[in-house]
Amino acid sequence: MIKAVLFDLDGTILDTNELILTSFREAFKKVLDIEPSNDEISRLFGKPLVQSLIPYTEDKLEELVTTYRALNDVKHDTMCYAFPEVKDMLQELKGMGIKLGIVTSKRRIMADRGLKIAGIFDLFDVIMTPEATEKHKPSPEPAIEACRLLGVDPYEAIMVGDATFDIICGRDAGCKTIGVRYTMVPIEELISSNPDYLIDSPIEIVKIVKSLKKKIV
Repeated sequence: MIKAVLFDLDGTILDTNELILTSFREAFKKVLDIEPSNDEISRLFGKPLVQSLIPYTEDKLEELVTTYRALNDVKHDTMCYAFPEVKDMLQELKGMGIKLGIVTSKRRIMADRGLKIAGIFDLFDVIMTPEATEKHKPSPEPAIEACRLLGVDPYEAIMVGDATFDIICGRDAGCKTIGVRYTMVPIEELISSNPDYLIDSPIEIVKIVKSLKKKIV
């Protein structure tokens, strides 16, 4: 039966899409004097920052990372919101006795900050960030560690995300997976990772969990 749901953060729980687009766009312009399209930038979503930026530069990688983070930090608090239905969905899952976790590539200080701004920090039982494990998404290690901390087996959990790295992480850990159609990542890319379910809105997660909660998975 399903006992836990793990969520990616940006683009899944928090609507930071415009924040991330703007931060990438301004950092690329300032450091490399290039202007990638929004479509090109959206393909970087869901990946660890350094891994996203390495293809663009090696000599100025550190400067590019530092610039992105500085821009993101300044704009973050006014461009960070929970997606509609997210708080209701999380509260309903908690009411069902489901444990909740975050598995994100975002730094812990920023993950906590975003969750608190959105008013949902206290709803989560565990928050996994890059500082917590040696390997990061798409490795299954963060999802496996989250399940260990929650006291559930991976097959008793669902991983929800907006990017291929989220789906691969959850699947390879042994979790069921849900992809969100409201992703900024090209939808065909997300579908290619073969999530078990695709949803149009967060509240649909409750229905999926209810349908699986009584089943042996």
